[in-house]
Amino acid sequence: MKRVLLHLLLIAGAIVTAAPLFWMFSASLMPTGEATEVPPRLLPSTITFSHYGEMFTRLNLGRSFLNSAVVATTITAISLLFNSMAGYAFARLRFGGRDRLFAWLIAALAIPVQVAMLPLFLILKWLGLVNTYWGVIIPGMASILGIFMVRQFMLSIPQDLLDAARIDGASEWRIYWSVVLPLARPILVTLAIFTFMNMWNDFMWPLIVLTDSDKYTLPVAIANLSGEHIMDVELMMASAVLTVTPVLVLFLALQRYYIAGLMAGGVKS
Repeated sequence: MKRVLLHLLLIAGAIVTAAPLFWMFSASLMPTGEATEVPPRLLPSTITFSHYGEMFTRLNLGRSFLNSAVVATTITAISLLFNSMAGYAFARLRFGGRDRLFAWLIAALAIPVQVAMLPLFLILKWLGLVNTYWGVIIPGMASILGIFMVRQFMLSIPQDLLDAARIDGASEWRIYWSVVLPLARPILVTLAIFTFMNMWNDFMWPLIVLTDSDKYTLPVAIANLSGEHIMDVELMMASAVLTVTPVLVLFLALQRYYIAGLMAGGVKS
């Protein structure tokens, strides 16, 4: 009976969670004006894909979609390299001030992101990177949370395994690349999902740095369209589906590694 009740609760929670997503997709296929009818419709009377076509023709959201894909993918790839190297150094290399530096990094997690936006913007302006893709990419190339996650996972890697590689003559770079990274695949996939989702959905920083509409990422472009098309609910729902679909597919495809990365290495200190 307990198992049955547990599964019923999980099913109910899944339905409640998925209901808004289902209606969002359903409304994107409705003819114009049908999503605002009272009582609201659950399914479209006639399925139409005209709103999706309008996004890529009249509204030119295809360019914004490509901008988001390039920015999010680039940040994810670079951050995996930098965060994994820093996490390995804090976990397995010995150097002066290591623990103190790591403590300062953890303390910096308490600082709100918004506090750093103004000085970061001024630095990028001084470097001439405002209104460029690199102005969006550079601040996301490494994160304290990413370094912390990788470090905690790498503490669970047996030290004897690394010592054996050193005895065989492997350099620290070879140990990192050939021994540590394959073992750290679960946490790297987890970090990749976190990073890609955050960068794909990021609105504030691209809005601050980018001024040219041709360089807007998808969340910024859709936000600018909302004022002009606020009554066109079906078009806005189609835009939301375009935003949600890539991260949803990515999560569903990699959820097995994501769960393994969250469960492993978290209790080591």
